[in-house]
Amino acid sequence: MDLSMMSYVELAIFLGFLCKAWQKTKFFLQFTFSILAINAVTCYCADKSLRAFLTYIWFFLLSKNFSQSEKSFSLKECAISVALAIGLVTGVPAMESPAHATPANSSIPDVSVLISGPPIKDPGALLRYALPIDNKAIREVQKPLEDITDSLKVAGVRALDSVERNVRQASRALSQGKDLILAGVAESKKAEAQELLDKLAVGLQELLRIVEERDRDAVKPKQKELLQYVGSVEEDMVDGFPYEVPEEYRNMPLLKGRATVDMKVKVKDNPNLQDCVFRIVLDGYNAPVTAGNFLDLVERHFYDGMEIQRADGFVVQTGDPEGPAEGFIDPSTGKIRTIPLEIMVSGDKSPVYGQTLEELGRYKAQTRLPFNAFGTMAMARDEFDNNSASSQVFWLLKESELTPSNANILDGRYAVFGYVTENEDYLADLKVGDVIESIQVVSGLDNLANPSYKIVG
Repeated sequence: MDLSMMSYVELAIFLGFLCKAWQKTKFFLQFTFSILAINAVTCYCADKSLRAFLTYIWFFLLSKNFSQSEKSFSLKECAISVALAIGLVTGVPAMESPAHATPANSSIPDVSVLISGPPIKDPGALLRYALPIDNKAIREVQKPLEDITDSLKVAGVRALDSVERNVRQASRALSQGKDLILAGVAESKKAEAQELLDKLAVGLQELLRIVEERDRDAVKPKQKELLQYVGSVEEDMVDGFPYEVPEEYRNMPLLKGRATVDMKVKVKDNPNLQDCVFRIVLDGYNAPVTAGNFLDLVERHFYDGMEIQRADGFVVQTGDPEGPAEGFIDPSTGKIRTIPLEIMVSGDKSPVYGQTLEELGRYKAQTRLPFNAFGTMAMARDEFDNNSASSQVFWLLKESELTPSNANILDGRYAVFGYVTENEDYLADLKVGDVIESIQVVSGLDNLANPSYKIVG
């Protein structure tokens, strides 16, 4: 792994402090807080020069503080402090890839450092909130239904008391806000939305009966069904594609809406899991070029029969075809087809292209599709060329609880265009050499504009 400038600084400080461990008093607290502060500066300060400056200042102050005391402390305390410090410095593991799994010039960062984001981690919820709509009434129905997930974290049937409050709140919000919800639906979809809302109202009463009967196991499936109704109503609120893609990209395959695909993987050397189907929702509202490129390749059967090429516990990656080319070669040009980096920022009306948010100076901006769910799907690219993505894709595997919020190094640097919404937990079981038997479109193919696969038959 290549160490960044800050990695060398931290290593130097660590070694310097380590040498003083055997003779300086209060080392345990001072050392621990110093490393925490250094890591905090590294994570939250976007400018590298400022990070380095603040780190050097902190080191100077800590050195002066150390020099004021000459008392020693016990070997036990020293051992504990050193162990804790090592854990803090090395606790963020490297996102390294085997040489045979990922080409050097089509990669994601070499460190899986501080991957996190907004508190929403459920892929379905992320997709609902990513829709280009503004209807408070439907959100007031959605939120308590999503809160059921947290309510169920309480052990036993005691959780059902909280679930009951969630259901009653959602039912009340639906009753009071139904007219406002329908007013936000596209005119051509009002009849469909009315039917969905009727099903939602009935389903809420059914869920209430489930709770009253204390049938905890039946709650989650019913919750999922009701949230699907909510999501469908919200999608009916989108009236057409909400913006124009820049002219230089308009002739590329574009997904102007959403599409769903099923990826069937043949798992080797695992008697407990042989075939697994992953359902993936592609979001063209927030990444039309990226999602359109992938869906076009799916219809070309580009990924069928391809092996998983990287599976290291942090990501699962594929899409590098056989031969010297590291992406999809467009038959019409004989060259690798590449797409631009495409990032949609929360609050913006259209994506930004070709530049990372860091390069744009938008350090505090939140992406509409964050790397926040297990199974977040994004394009791999050359680390030093924003517009080099072609066919290689990856799914992120991580534990959000282990990393602080809003310190995600991937958001704004790599284009997310979908989430695995079913069987995502099995991604962690995939290994290099497992085979993608097929990826098939379930819905949304009619949202694909300029499909190149039709041109070549």
